[in-house]
Amino acid sequence: MSQRPHLAVIAALVAFTLGLPLAQAQTIKVGLTLSATGPAASLGAAQRNSVALFPKQIAGHDVQYITLDDGSDASRAVANTRKLIDEENIDLIIGSSITPGSLAMISVVAEKGVPMISTAASGSIIAPMDAGRHWVFKTPQNDGLMADAIVAHMKAAGVKSAAFIGFSDAYGDGWLKEFRRAAEAGGITLTDEERYARPDTSVTGQILKIMASHPDVVLVGGAGTPAALPQKTLRERGFKGVIYQTHGAANTEFLKIGGKDVEGTILPSGPFLVASQLPDSNKVKPVALDYTQRYDAMYGAGTVSTFGANAFDAMLLFQAAVPTALAHGKPGTAEFRAALRDAIEATTGVVLNHGISTMSATDHNGFDTSARVMVTIQNGAWKLLP
Repeated sequence: MSQRPHLAVIAALVAFTLGLPLAQAQTIKVGLTLSATGPAASLGAAQRNSVALFPKQIAGHDVQYITLDDGSDASRAVANTRKLIDEENIDLIIGSSITPGSLAMISVVAEKGVPMISTAASGSIIAPMDAGRHWVFKTPQNDGLMADAIVAHMKAAGVKSAAFIGFSDAYGDGWLKEFRRAAEAGGITLTDEERYARPDTSVTGQILKIMASHPDVVLVGGAGTPAALPQKTLRERGFKGVIYQTHGAANTEFLKIGGKDVEGTILPSGPFLVASQLPDSNKVKPVALDYTQRYDAMYGAGTVSTFGANAFDAMLLFQAAVPTALAHGKPGTAEFRAALRDAIEATTGVVLNHGISTMSATDHNGFDTSARVMVTIQNGAWKLLP
């Protein structure tokens, strides 16, 4: 038998001598459950598309993204979450696209100790802070931040009364709560409060009640293309007042579905929606334009969406936190996931598509008023308001 050491042993000795690892750096695994189909498809499809733009390597580690469709259904979002954690051993989960799904996922990620970055809007996803929400962050602006902007605009326009019609789910609940609070503080009377389901095809009954209450303006608490239905019905029934929408309606599909009926709509949005109209001094502008250029190059000019940008922002937060987390644990371990959660919470001044985020133990969104602008729809396009 030959006395020469096996080649593999030699290689191991050389690697050890040089201080090199014998195995490649562990792969970081990110799971996503997004509403690519169903009533919220105009939100989730753009988020799913954005995954192709995510970096494949961060801090010297390969990153694998595993994307599942929850069909805009909260129970499927939960099932996807369990599958991604139990079968794929993910280190982070991004999603869901909508509030009901995101809320339903909280207990699962808290039980498993996996950080989550939601791409849904309601402030209830991250507040009040508790043991479950300790693991949860989100990228869209809180509904309270946006409700304050809407009421401030109404007051400046001399509005005295308003009616509300919104989704009959957690998104609508959050918006009604925040709008009530802001309206009361602003001296604006709510004349009527109506609700409807995302898949509804008619809201005539609710709109007739709103019309009978004679409000100066109406706020629609919807998101995606279903947000257009109440507005179209209001115009068909002859309502002449200004109609406000939430930032959940800020995408191209809403413009297409709404057509002439959404002209003059006013809503708050992240600066991403009108990035090209921002002053060059705005730090968000180059980030937003870069993502827009890359997305449009891949999927076609004019196809970029604010909701896709929410998913990309989740990636940017994750990317900023990874180097710190790697100093405390290896990917695929409980130590790494806990460190990743802590690192996301400690991020400061991260420039995202929708604003500059500074997280804290009590604020898992991190945005202030600089993360919102007021826009209107003029000639079928978004226009920044002064």
